[in-house]
Amino acid sequence: MEPLNRATAAELGAAVRQLPVKVLQFGEGNFLRAFIDWMIQGMNDQGLFNGGVTVAQPIEHGMVQTLNEQDGLYTLLLRGIRNGEVVVDTSVIQSITRTVNLYTRFDDYLREAENPRLRVIVSNTTEAGIEFRRSDRPTDAPPTSFPGKLLRFLKYRFDVFNGDAAKGFLLFPCELIDRNGDTLKQIVTELARQWYPDDTAFQTWLIQANVFFNTLVDRIVSGYPRDEAEALCHHFGYRDKLIVAGEIFHFLVVEGPLEYEPEFPLVTAGFNVKWCGDMTPYRTRKVRILNGAHTMTVLAAHLYGLETVKNCMDDPVLAKYARQGVFEEIIPTLDLPRKELEEFGEAVLERFSNPYINHLLLSISLNSVSKFTTRVLPSLLEYQKRKGTLPRLLTFSLAALILFYRGIRRGDIAIIAERQVDGEPYEVKDSPDILDFFWTLWNSESDLGERVQTVLSRDDYWGMDLNTVPGLTSAVAAYLEQMIRDGVPAAVRRVTE
Repeated sequence: MEPLNRATAAELGAAVRQLPVKVLQFGEGNFLRAFIDWMIQGMNDQGLFNGGVTVAQPIEHGMVQTLNEQDGLYTLLLRGIRNGEVVVDTSVIQSITRTVNLYTRFDDYLREAENPRLRVIVSNTTEAGIEFRRSDRPTDAPPTSFPGKLLRFLKYRFDVFNGDAAKGFLLFPCELIDRNGDTLKQIVTELARQWYPDDTAFQTWLIQANVFFNTLVDRIVSGYPRDEAEALCHHFGYRDKLIVAGEIFHFLVVEGPLEYEPEFPLVTAGFNVKWCGDMTPYRTRKVRILNGAHTMTVLAAHLYGLETVKNCMDDPVLAKYARQGVFEEIIPTLDLPRKELEEFGEAVLERFSNPYINHLLLSISLNSVSKFTTRVLPSLLEYQKRKGTLPRLLTFSLAALILFYRGIRRGDIAIIAERQVDGEPYEVKDSPDILDFFWTLWNSESDLGERVQTVLSRDDYWGMDLNTVPGLTSAVAAYLEQMIRDGVPAAVRRVTE
């Protein structure tokens, strides 16, 4: 079987194009290839962008060599549920034109800045990538940090084009941190003041000629489908070492001046992209609905006897639990248009039903206390504020959290607990102080009501003493007692009635 490259792609009837480079991309990993490069392909197919990508490998050991072997081509396999139907979409992505390894060809990397058509910079260097490293130096080739690598590139660009304001960049960091563009800009400008303290012209150009957008990205990308790869390659008719699999759903929020959208026409191309002046409502929507639905469901679902998110959607009781939580208790606390919120809610539940993604409940359960605080508690409190009563399912999920943390043995890095429904052991993983707290709590002589009161009093966990929320302490204690006395399956069925 021949490997995928431009020659084999042409033999299979693909129209292989060589486009001028307009995008510099930091990162060659699965997410950017299944998200941004896929969008660039779509814009090119519609004749809206007509630009290729140079991929800069920001870490010493990466995949640019494999990309080069395949002439930048790879197969993208998107699968999921859309409008109740299973959808499978397969395409060969041709967006990547060139690659460069910063650790072996740093000068070639800098020379990419000489390209006058280069306008867009995208990145995904993991959450830890956007960090300030005081040890970085302007002579490093390359600097250790991503902001340091980027600053070397920007300074070279400034020098080559003599500070031409029209040669700045539109920067779209896709790292999963809040206000990623603002954070990257702050670190780069601070680093520039340290590295080039006397070059005020460059510092001005850096701030005024470059636009750092905040982004919010959303698509589950499972990566290389190792178990299916051989069969898929036989089906495709070529060997592909870079197959990347992901879900059908995608969503991108870009916060920044809309006037620049024609230069990177994601909205015009019809993608699920919101280009806006304030991304806060969309970030809140994602955290409260998508992440909140996960957190309010997974602990109860695991105690109920299930293993994956897909199991939850296949079980009528848990599916009802998740749907009621999203549509009856979370969405009413948000201020975006109701239709938009409901469409997003339906999309979230379809994503949970995706048969191609094996999302383990115990994986999502990691650090559930902090997750509950950021993802579920704001909805619970806002619902109580607006309705004057407690949301049943969100309150129940807090009781399920307390029960989930009840262990039978203290391990080195986890509490070992036992599922009541079948006696199966499982690991509770969180920060050491939280594990110590719950281990001590469940081994104390306190009664159930006192234990709940103690948990809710931890303002260092919740940001407030939750015992001050009217009726919350007694409601959580009642749900907890039901789960212990009657079993979690019976308690979940009752709370959804």
